[in-house]
Amino acid sequence: MKKTEIKEQTTIALPQLDKIDLSILKMLQMNARATVKEIAEKVHLSTTPVHERIKRLEQTGVIKQYATLVDHTKVKKGLMVICYVSLKEHSKNAGMKFIKSINQLHEVIECYNISGEFDFMLKVVEENMDSYYDFHVNRLSQIENMGNVQSVFVMGVIKQTHQLIW
Repeated sequence: MKKTEIKEQTTIALPQLDKIDLSILKMLQMNARATVKEIAEKVHLSTTPVHERIKRLEQTGVIKQYATLVDHTKVKKGLMVICYVSLKEHSKNAGMKFIKSINQLHEVIECYNISGEFDFMLKVVEENMDSYYDFHVNRLSQIENMGNVQSVFVMGVIKQTHQLIW
């Protein structure tokens, strides 16, 4: 007899965004330090409704956080590496342990669960090749359940943006 898996149906309501919300988001993406007054002038509203809209965008998770983007080459993190990682075991528990370990490695600035030959793609920054070698051998490769790691060294950044609204 075949067992059928019953998935719990959950629907996440997406926030309704109008043209003004999108304009506010576009301006904040270009300059997160823009004042409510500056934004209000550009979207032709008073400051109170703009402030309320920004607050709503934050509360609904549309705006996740505000950040300062740092040039990695100017803070002794001149080497950027893309690491493709495959795990030996593919259980939920094994995956969660790997994710927990990766979240503790400050050298890993991005981590994506991907499809294909590898399970994860990591973006790693280090000072130089020697420090990356140390990280790879003594920290990354020591993670429990680590299978294969393939390192690709970034030779130059052609495009790097965090803007989703244009």
